[in-house]
Amino acid sequence: MTEAAQIRAARALIGWSQKDLAEALGVSTMTIKRAEGSGKPAAPPETLGAIRTRLEAEGVVFIDRNGGGPGARLKA
Repeated sequence: MTEAAQIRAARALIGWSQKDLAEALGVSTMTIKRAEGSGKPAAPPETLGAIRTRLEAEGVVFIDRNGGGPGARLKA
């Protein structure tokens, strides 16, 4: 599962604002805010999946929770 902090980190890695990501997905900025943990209700799992897929298409690799916790990096 993609965590809010991973989405924020992934956006930072590719230099996108919440607005940039929202426009790329065709959703509202509030949807992105909810996915990143600000705002209620929380974003549904299908939205989180769409966000993850779009960020991966931009070169982000999501690192699952392990001993050091979840993260994100750019493809090498």
